[in-house]
Amino acid sequence: MVSQTAALVSTVATLAVFTVAGLWYARGRVGSIEDLLTARNSAGTAATTATLIASTMGAWILFSPAEAGAAFGGLPAILGYAIGSAIPLLLFIPVGSRIRELMPTGHSLTEFVLVRFGPVMYVFVLVVSVFYMFIFLAAEMTAIAGSLELIAGVPAWQTATAVGLFVLVYTAYGGLVASIFTDTVQTLLVLPLLAVGFGAAVLSLGGTDAVYTTAISTDPTLLDPGFRPGLEFGLYVVFAVLGANMLNQGIWQRVYAADGESTLRRSFGVAALTVVPMVLLAGLFGVAAAGLGLVTPETQSVAFFLVVTEVLPETIAFVVVLLVVLLVMSSADTMLNAISSLVTVDLARLDAVEGERSLRLVGRGLTVVVALGAIVIGAQGYSVLQLFLTADLLAAAVFVPLIWGLYAEGLTERGALAGSLAGLVVGIAYFPMLRGLLLLVPGLGGLLPEPAFLPAFLGATGVSTLVTGLAVAVGRRGFEFDALSTELRSFDGSTAEEPTPDESAATGEVSD
Repeated sequence: MVSQTAALVSTVATLAVFTVAGLWYARGRVGSIEDLLTARNSAGTAATTATLIASTMGAWILFSPAEAGAAFGGLPAILGYAIGSAIPLLLFIPVGSRIRELMPTGHSLTEFVLVRFGPVMYVFVLVVSVFYMFIFLAAEMTAIAGSLELIAGVPAWQTATAVGLFVLVYTAYGGLVASIFTDTVQTLLVLPLLAVGFGAAVLSLGGTDAVYTTAISTDPTLLDPGFRPGLEFGLYVVFAVLGANMLNQGIWQRVYAADGESTLRRSFGVAALTVVPMVLLAGLFGVAAAGLGLVTPETQSVAFFLVVTEVLPETIAFVVVLLVVLLVMSSADTMLNAISSLVTVDLARLDAVEGERSLRLVGRGLTVVVALGAIVIGAQGYSVLQLFLTADLLAAAVFVPLIWGLYAEGLTERGALAGSLAGLVVGIAYFPMLRGLLLLVPGLGGLLPEPAFLPAFLGATGVSTLVTGLAVAVGRRGFEFDALSTELRSFDGSTAEEPTPDESAATGEVSD
């Protein structure tokens, strides 16, 4: 086991280096609230690709895919997770281009919802989006706290506090500008570190043949591509991750940060291809842990780290500690920026806060509040996968009407709400993790179906799609999409014209 002092010192040192780097880069580049929230048209292909990989692939990839491989269905469960992580990024190519076309001076998905549908749907989507992103942030804090506690015995509250405070410093000051820069550097480090960790684990276990033989002899279903429970998990996790990412304001921010449509297409495409092997490599640690007999019902959520502590030498364990810290920083700053962005944009639109300076102060204050809440939850040691699945269920029921509303003029607010709520009711009725709360309602227990994840997620998305389709078919009032460009404005009054490469270089924007 890595010593507690060494792990904590290396963690703090890594946090300090990236905090200083983020503060240094953001200095002089955050001239307006627009820079803080969107960094509009400032990131080239390399920077956009790197920040997408870093912001979507947090420390959860060391927990959830491995837990899926160890406890939810082996190889097919991991494949489902990998594919499910790539599909949303591919879907953002047409959807992102569409929303940039319709609202070139926009900032968030909730802005679109308010103008496109109305206040009721807007509040509903805002609550679901903020809840999901807060859970994402809390899960990241849980991940880093749990991993260092297992690897080096560092108390969870110390790790969560250190990570939360350091990330908070450069995020509150530099906003999205600092986040994109640190993400770029972190991605360049994360990819080789993950490969080194996986390679060292395979060598320590005697090579790929030995790993395969051990897994097959322990449980043949671990590597069976046709194992039904694994296939079912892989199927519903696709819908879970898809819905969650479509409501992730952090990704919508990067849609606007890309310096052009060609950059958006290339970056999201390359990021989608990159995340697949990342999730696969991380998930195979879970198969290895199960094959070695290290996993119990109480430890399946930390399957990745069971292998790390069991077979890897201390020097490689340090590599894993660094990997976890980088992954958490890259996604935590994204979620802090995203939540702050959503609320700040709404306050500005409602004229609840006047003046750009006041808006920036409010945005930074909200970042502090969100970070403190996530630190508290992160120190509790909940299952990362369970936290994500609970938030994913809500998103799975809501995202279809939102995407459909980008294209269908006849979809009304009532239709979108009906689709979202119908999907949500079906999903919650089947969802195993909410069964205890539902049974508290008198007389409801006998009406509920047998709990299962597959019908919960398929039902939430499928019913939402069906009801939304019916609403579009009977809808008569045509929405004027021009309203999205006329009713939304940038905070500094600038246009959303895409800069030329020479202009980007001259203004010091983040580029390739």
